[in-house]
Amino acid sequence: MAYYRRDRWALLRAALGVTRHAFALSWPAALCGAWLVLRANQLWAPYPDNDPDGARRRMERFYRLVAVRHGESFDTIRAAELEVQWWRVHRDGSGQDDDAALIEALAALYAHVYDVPAREVRLAASERALAMRECDRWVRDGCDPESGLILAIRAALVRSYAALLAAVHVAEPARRRPVAPR
Repeated sequence: MAYYRRDRWALLRAALGVTRHAFALSWPAALCGAWLVLRANQLWAPYPDNDPDGARRRMERFYRLVAVRHGESFDTIRAAELEVQWWRVHRDGSGQDDDAALIEALAALYAHVYDVPAREVRLAASERALAMRECDRWVRDGCDPESGLILAIRAALVRSYAALLAAVHVAEPARRRPVAPR
């Protein structure tokens, strides 16, 4: 909500909370991570004169921060490319009923970062795409903070993160990698 209502302070607070808790970062690292994500979003947002390369650079630094914290070895440059790619797919396909390309882009990111087969994270990607479709509708309707769509968005996000967590933990015993849901 804060992103679309252009409430930068609320967005920074939310990003800080998510970064701190979801990625198990120290307060200083969470602040740095939240700032990187916020800046990446700001660089991506202006349309059509955005800065996808700048957004990718910020997201690469964010993914590097998380990878170092958890001893991960995934390619942070590739993760940042995949992150900004789903942003592009979402923007290009916003308002369409077919989420197939967005689901594939999200699944590719999840599969790369969590080192699981894309088929294992398709449900998580599908629910996240549904949340985005409902969010797009909320934005088209004027971003009313009292809208019933907010509950639908939250429910889809909860289902998405639960599915992602389940998919990652199924593969976890074989890999023994720390998990930080995104």
